[in-house]
Amino acid sequence: MKGVIFNLLEEAIVAEHGVAAWVDIMDLAGARGTYSSLGSYPDEELYAIVDHAAAGLALPVPDVLRWFGQGAIPRLAERYPTLFANHRGSRSFITSVNDVIHLEVRKLYAGAACPHFHFHDLADGRLAMAYQSPRQLCHLAHGFVLGTAAFFGDVIDVEHLACTSKGDALCRLALDWQ
Repeated sequence: MKGVIFNLLEEAIVAEHGVAAWVDIMDLAGARGTYSSLGSYPDEELYAIVDHAAAGLALPVPDVLRWFGQGAIPRLAERYPTLFANHRGSRSFITSVNDVIHLEVRKLYAGAACPHFHFHDLADGRLAMAYQSPRQLCHLAHGFVLGTAAFFGDVIDVEHLACTSKGDALCRLALDWQ
């Protein structure tokens, strides 16, 4: 996992809960606590931090991941405005994630192991988004979708149609722009 993800998580926790909460979570998780945005760190370290954040906040892990994803988008837009500049809405941004966003991520962060998304329109007008990643962080992707919608002033309802955490082969979400 790239250090920028750890940096964003730290910023979100500190902004909402204070520095002491971050320090406590690092201690409980046995994590290093200092991350270079260009560095790579074990996925297990992120999982431990999220698990301890969830315990400390008395929230389920999926809720913490969604909260983090939502809060990360404005921070990403501030750091990397060019990634957002060519998009007028969240649908354009979200559907460009494989071909534009992750392409740029790989340029900025050599060796980044980005998830892969597949999109297709559903008969009911919603957009199906399949998420593939051995990290199984579809709830983080869900949060990124909600954060992207908020950033562009859109409203999206997200329904999990399938999830690896429930034994499905991959995660599938249905996105409905309101």
